[in-house]
Amino acid sequence: MKGFAVIQTGGKQYKVAEGDTLKIEKLSDVKDGKVTFDQVLLVDDEQSTKVGTPHVAGAKVMASVLGDGRHKKIYVVKYQPKSRYFKRNGHRQPFTEVKIDFIR
Repeated sequence: MKGFAVIQTGGKQYKVAEGDTLKIEKLSDVKDGKVTFDQVLLVDDEQSTKVGTPHVAGAKVMASVLGDGRHKKIYVVKYQPKSRYFKRNGHRQPFTEVKIDFIR
């Protein structure tokens, strides 16, 4: 099945198609390396487009978990001139990498 879907996970929205690999916010409850996204906002199968209000009823996106990791480090700097105030903190956001198997 060609086409695409828009899913919501981790407070973000992603446009996905079958075979896509993407990094999403870390998932803590993964069983058997498979995950199902049931918050599908839009499904397009090249003949028709279904838009949910807010979710499409009965639509699901199945994915395989490839692994967990952490993004590149970013630095947060706080600085006030003429007051000897300088703070630098680093942050690495955790993610889960998934591969989209199929859209129903």
